Amino acid sequence: MSFVRRTLAVAGAALSLTVPLVATASHASATGRNGVCESGEFCYYYNSNLAGSLSDFTGSLGDYGTTQPTCYDFKSAGAGQGICIKNNAASVWNRTGSTVRVYYNSNYGGASQDFGPGTSGNLNTTLKNNNASHQFLGGSGGETPRNDYDGNARGFAQNNCTAFAAYRIASRLGVPSFNNFWGGTTWGNAGTWDDAARRVGVTVNTTPSVGAIAVNDVHKVGHVAYVNRVYSDGSFDVEEYNWNNPLAYGTRSHMHVSSADNEFQWMIHF
Repeated sequence: MSFVRRTLAVAGAALSLTVPLVATASHASATGRNGVCESGEFCYYYNSNLAGSLSDFTGSLGDYGTTQPTCYDFKSAGAGQGICIKNNAASVWNRTGSTVRVYYNSNYGGASQDFGPGTSGNLNTTLKNNNASHQFLGGSGGETPRNDYDGNARGFAQNNCTAFAAYRIASRLGVPSFNNFWGGTTWGNAGTWDDAARRVGVTVNTTPSVGAIAVNDVHKVGHVAYVNRVYSDGSFDVEEYNWNNPLAYGTRSHMHVSSADNEFQWMIHF
């Protein structure tokens, strides 16, 4: 991390900021990467509060590169112009109709921060000057289902729901050390995960959100799944292992928080 730019980092979710008086012309649609933050683009800024040089994008990118002349760099005039954007951005402006997620690691891994359609804000203390990839999630804030399980069971039963959920927690939710004994407690069967989360101070409630771990604690030994889309009516989609497909990956749509045996009762928010 650079210690030259000691600008204020804002923790947590993106804050709404006043648009700065810089050359950010508004057009009907993005015209390509030209160093102007246009409608339809997601833009990184070198400094906090949308200041300094910017770099504009029209889609997801998993690897920015780290050296010139092949890296993606800050393009417009201002502080930071010509510097590679990887691990050098401090704020963003999302002028797209999609939620955009900024990741700590390349290829959409590690800790992340979401910016809704039309919002701007500073990267939080984890992501500031530690941005390595970004992903367009879609207008409803959903993620494209993807079976990316790495096969590491992390102390759980291989190819079970708990192993898959543990992988997503480690790879996408910023808890790379997560395993069956994380936090000094045993997480055990899926149906006990909400209790384990409470013991270690992780938020548990009944509000679904993208990235939450949904818990069923009434079906046999329970079940856990990864929430990848939430709808305006409160229903949600999940990705999971060992439910409809024995010991394999599957998805279900328009699930609910309810007492039903095939639904979910709790949401864990890492």
